[in-house]
Amino acid sequence: MLAKRIIPCLDIKDGRTVKGINFENIRDAGDPVELGALYARQGADELVFLDITATNEKRKTLSELVNRISHHINIPFTVGGGIASVDDVNVLLQNGADKISVNTAAFKRPELLKELAGEFGSQCVVLAIDTRMEDDGEWYVYLNGGRVRTETKCLDWAQQAVALGAGEILLTSMNHDGTKKGFALDITGTLASLLPVPVIASGGGGNMEHFAEVFAEGKADAALAASIFHFKEVGIPELKTYLSEKGINVRI
Repeated sequence: MLAKRIIPCLDIKDGRTVKGINFENIRDAGDPVELGALYARQGADELVFLDITATNEKRKTLSELVNRISHHINIPFTVGGGIASVDDVNVLLQNGADKISVNTAAFKRPELLKELAGEFGSQCVVLAIDTRMEDDGEWYVYLNGGRVRTETKCLDWAQQAVALGAGEILLTSMNHDGTKKGFALDITGTLASLLPVPVIASGGGGNMEHFAEVFAEGKADAALAASIFHFKEVGIPELKTYLSEKGINVRI
C-alpha cells in the first residue's frame, strides 16, 4: 500500500506566501523560498506552489521564483497558476517543477489536458478543482481562484478530466478552506472511491486528527495544508509520527 503523503502548499501573491479564509482575507505568511526549504528538511513528501493571481505579465517572475525554490528542495514540486499551454509547462519544468497544476484554463478548454498528458505524461498533470457545496447539497466547480461559479458538478468534471489525461486531482473545498475545522470528507471520499487516480485533499486541515480522518474516512491519497504549517501550529515530523501511531502508512 502506497504511503499517504503530506503536502504543504505555498499560495503565492506578488512573490510572497499568503493565506486566506474561504479564499478571502489574504494575509502574508512568509518567504516562499525559506518555507519550501524548511518543509523539505522537515520531511514533507511534496511541495505545491500556486500563484493565486497569476497573469501572463507575471510569468517571468513566476518561473524565476520556481527556479529559486527548486534549488532549495529535494522533494517533488508541483507548480500551478496561469498555465494554459504546452509552452507554459515547458518553461516551468525547465525551471525545476516536477508536475504542473491546471485549473481554470483546463475547464475552459478541456483539450488542454489531453495535450499536456500527451506531451509530458499523465503523471505530470495535476487537475486542481476548487469546489463549493451549495444549498442544494451539490458540489459545484468554481473558476478564477474561486470567484466564478459554474453549473458543472465536481464529480462530473473530475471524471471527464481523468478521461482526458489528468493523472491526479487536487481537490479544494471552498467551504472548508482556511477554517481549520476539518477536510471535506464526503466529496473527497466520493472522488477517491470513484476515480482511478490519486486524490489530494485540500481545505480545512486544522489539527493532526483532521489528517487521520481524511486518510481513513475520506480515502485521500494525500493531504495538503498551508497556514497550520506556515504559522507552526502543526509540525510535519510530529504529524507523521501521530499518523504512524494511528496505523496510517506514512514515510517517516
